[in-house]
Amino acid sequence: MATLIIAEHNNVSLSPDTLKVVNAAMALSPSVSVLVAGARCRAVADEVGKVTGVAEVLLADNAVYEHQLAESLSALIAEVAQRYTHILAPATTFGKNLLPRVAALLDVGQLSDVIQIKNADTVIRPIYAGNALAAVKSNDPIKVITIRCAAFEPAQEQDTQVASVSELDIVVANDMTQFVSKQAVESERPELAVARVVVSGGRGLGNSESFALVEKLADKLGGAIGASRAAVDAGFVSNDLQVGQTGKIVAPELYIAVGISGAIQHLAGMKDSKVIVAINSDPDAPIFQIADYGLVGDLFELLPELIDSL
Repeated sequence: MATLIIAEHNNVSLSPDTLKVVNAAMALSPSVSVLVAGARCRAVADEVGKVTGVAEVLLADNAVYEHQLAESLSALIAEVAQRYTHILAPATTFGKNLLPRVAALLDVGQLSDVIQIKNADTVIRPIYAGNALAAVKSNDPIKVITIRCAAFEPAQEQDTQVASVSELDIVVANDMTQFVSKQAVESERPELAVARVVVSGGRGLGNSESFALVEKLADKLGGAIGASRAAVDAGFVSNDLQVGQTGKIVAPELYIAVGISGAIQHLAGMKDSKVIVAINSDPDAPIFQIADYGLVGDLFELLPELIDSL
């Protein structure tokens, strides 16, 4: 078996999610290949070469791939895919945009949001918003898989480079789309998907001004900010902070849910957290069914006391 992982990066550094995909791929083979496609990204390829389990790094360094448009990358991957039996990427916005196109070009099905690889043909993935797990077997000659990174620990990085870097001269012209601009949210707080601590606010906060309490608590704990879909729909925060089935899937060491009732869609995005703390005025809120610790009361009284005590 030969496994190819598509690296997610920003042309400067490697995404932590790619390290988790490498760890997941160890169930298939003790060594994998990783494709780094971008522009002026040799440093990323060298970083990948230090990851335990990576035997080969394929570097496609060309201006065509600078912004990693899925239309260009999918065609590139399809060109090299015949050498491999499995193609993996993180189930992030990057992977969800890219791998369905790859699967279509290869005329195979896709295995999405995988949380465990049983063997070369069979994987485990959540269904019904995470309330059940399905074992799915694929008979396709090439398995295209997105990995739910919250289910895996990152692979270890070594001090010295051990994997060879091979440069690819494949350039796939893309006349369908062009890069226009990128709007990225910049914050001194940790990224939501990889933070050790996440503090999320819900509709119970009432308005966007009250969300400042969540921000203060997150800053005290050195954590990231999240939100329920209800809070996002109400305009309290931007949708890039949404945690849940249709948002980001997180599994931090500590997850604090403030004013979140615990709709099934939200629980699907955070129930794998190591420790869950819920603060809600409703003692019958579903969030308390999965919480390790619960505080029942007025969050506008409890949160300031908690912040002051830290």
